[in-house]
Amino acid sequence: KYCSLKQPQISLMFTCPCSIEQEVDELKRENTDRPKVAFSAALGRPVGPFNTVVTLVYNNVITNIGNAYSPVTGAFTAPVRGVYYIRFTGMDNRISKRVGVSMKKNGKYHIMWAGQKNLADYQYVSNAVILELEERDVINMELDAGFRLYDDHDKHSIFSVFLLFPM
Repeated sequence: KYCSLKQPQISLMFTCPCSIEQEVDELKRENTDRPKVAFSAALGRPVGPFNTVVTLVYNNVITNIGNAYSPVTGAFTAPVRGVYYIRFTGMDNRISKRVGVSMKKNGKYHIMWAGQKNLADYQYVSNAVILELEERDVINMELDAGFRLYDDHDKHSIFSVFLLFPM
């Protein structure tokens, strides 16, 4: 047996196979018990421009592991306290117009993603942020007045969130 070697310097180099199996089992158990949260959704259609700010609803759900995103309200609700990666990509295809969107956390503006005036056929805007969220914190995206986002079957405008690790 590896564990029964009598020389201390050699015994440090080897591990008893049963303890490795126990460690692997423990890691499997930790991974199984760890919350799994990830979603991506696309608008699926052009949205805007409007005269007022509008909450964006990404109803073309690509994946929604953990069901933390609502394709009815457009809101992501953190199911557990943790550190989350949040990403947005949007596109507009109107020349000489601005493209942009705002992210709100619990109803308050947190981050604004805005691009320059569109000088060609397609203008993209994209950004990402890592945020510590409390359980039940709500993240949603808003389209500011006068702005527009374009989307179709190619999924140009996408909102994604996933849990990096629980806290």
